[in-house]
Amino acid sequence: MEHIFKQGDSSKPTFVLLHGTGGNEHDLLPVAEMLDPSYNVLGVRGNISENGMNRFFKRHGEGQYDVEDLKFRTTELHEFLESAADKYHFDLDQVVLVGFSNGSNMAISLMLNEAMPYKKGLLFAPLYPLDVPEDLDLSDQSVYLSMGKNDPMVPVEASEYVRRIFKERGADVTEYWVNSHELTQDTVLAAKETL
Repeated sequence: MEHIFKQGDSSKPTFVLLHGTGGNEHDLLPVAEMLDPSYNVLGVRGNISENGMNRFFKRHGEGQYDVEDLKFRTTELHEFLESAADKYHFDLDQVVLVGFSNGSNMAISLMLNEAMPYKKGLLFAPLYPLDVPEDLDLSDQSVYLSMGKNDPMVPVEASEYVRRIFKERGADVTEYWVNSHELTQDTVLAAKETL
């Protein structure tokens, strides 16, 4: 997968940056810098093109996921991250997923997969309209959710559903409300507090 790696302090965790629709592997580099400039950083570009815009998985329309493709792309991304961890010498267990919009949705898919090691996410404008097993244990996970009160793409009920997915399954959840489908300096600084 197209990506960019920035070596930080090798004893620190690694941010895996997952962009929103139409973004690329460079988009969230300033966010990583604000969060903690000493972390390693891996920016990844989604493998799907939707009308020329990069994404991490296919969809049938706004909020209508292609579930089979999501499963396939989740495994594909995990396998890429395994090989990147090997190549760049970082610990997959110490990864912090940082996502915006479509990237957040992909991060959720990684975090909900019990076979995968992802335990920490900083998720901006997430949406995950799929059913999640009631008995999934997320008690070893911590997630920061930045959600919009007037988000034109993610209604408040959908944001609250994402929060419930994690909270009801035991995860440590921090929530922060912004206005729209956006990534503001305030919410990044609030996310930094959770590190």
